[in-house]
Amino acid sequence: MSDDDLSDMLDGAPTTPSNMYGAGQGAPRQRVVVLTGAGISAESGLRTFRGSDGFWDSGEPSPDGSGGTCTYRVEEVATPAAWVADPDRVLRFYNERRNQVRSAQPNAAHKALSALERCFEVDIITQNVDDLHERAGSTRVLHLHGEVMVARSTINPECLITLGDKDIKVGDTCPAGGQLRPHVVWFGEDVPSMVAAADLVAQADILLCIGTSLQVYPAASLAFLASDEARRIVIDPHIPESIVRTAFECIAKPATQAVPDIVHELARDSGVDLDIQTGR
Repeated sequence: MSDDDLSDMLDGAPTTPSNMYGAGQGAPRQRVVVLTGAGISAESGLRTFRGSDGFWDSGEPSPDGSGGTCTYRVEEVATPAAWVADPDRVLRFYNERRNQVRSAQPNAAHKALSALERCFEVDIITQNVDDLHERAGSTRVLHLHGEVMVARSTINPECLITLGDKDIKVGDTCPAGGQLRPHVVWFGEDVPSMVAAADLVAQADILLCIGTSLQVYPAASLAFLASDEARRIVIDPHIPESIVRTAFECIAKPATQAVPDIVHELARDSGVDLDIQTGR
């Protein structure tokens, strides 16, 4: 599916009440809740960072001149203790992540989920710290683990600063004088959005789990909070057998292949007939 196909995929949909409501005329639109993980961003070229060896790849050139990139243990760059020990290293690591996000573009899955808002009430709960859902056009995105494109004051957690094209350095402060840090949830920190996310999942008529193995907690626990009446679908190339044996509909494909097809199906079932050219 081309970018033009995806951006225009619902332009031909009717603007009558059938596009404003669910399958029944006058009925409230169904709520689709989407839980996304690292897999959907990986298809836009973003590293998932955490490797099987326990190291994270920063993407920075290695100082030893080997031509490789710097790798760090989680404990070195993504914990409160790492911040205390070496804030400069932590900031450099996240500055590189931020630069990679700026270079990445929303993919077919991101754009299809944005288009789904024409037919349903859509809430996206993402484990990813990038802004690809927003850049694709999704309007209701809850970031479980924070946002790498935002800085937060270390003395006032309510003080958030959108970074745009800027990075964070030691000495960069909020208006009250507190050092700025990445607005991300580090290992060992609470996940403050979990309660709000759980409430959204409990309201879902349809739950889509995309690019996540549903094996990493606490985020994975959200998928099992949907009501028994909700339709539950998981999309990932590598779905664990433990999930296959559940009530989830399992689609073992990459997000960019499967999500546009699911969007087409859901829209059609809601009364909107879409002509989506997948390009496949």
